[in-house]
Amino acid sequence: MKLNTQNFENGMQVEGYGPGFFRVTGHIHHGPMIISPTSAMPWGGWDDLDPIVALAGQVDVLLVGTGADVAPFPPAFRALLTKHDLWADPMATPAALRTYNVLLAEARRVALAVLPVGQPNPPESGD
Repeated sequence: MKLNTQNFENGMQVEGYGPGFFRVTGHIHHGPMIISPTSAMPWGGWDDLDPIVALAGQVDVLLVGTGADVAPFPPAFRALLTKHDLWADPMATPAALRTYNVLLAEARRVALAVLPVGQPNPPESGD
């Protein structure tokens, strides 16, 4: 799915997504991601806590895309957020992507930890 194009002075815009991937500022990334105004990097998911801790004090809000549907945070993830005073909002990935772009366009201090929707298609035989 392609998201609406906006003009961003600075920042890593999410331009689209599909099964297992995200397009961020013209580059395709596969799998879970952490995206901030200054970087887009792979994320190991719920058990990969170090990149989340690194956001403490750098962002005002962390949007968390939980996949195709909204889902509660695992207990260890929730505890980490509380310990580091990170405000996070779980939402379905499509909503998180759109909200991130809106907040980024408003020059807000926002980051996104996001799980992809769906799974990528398996390679065709012979690939």
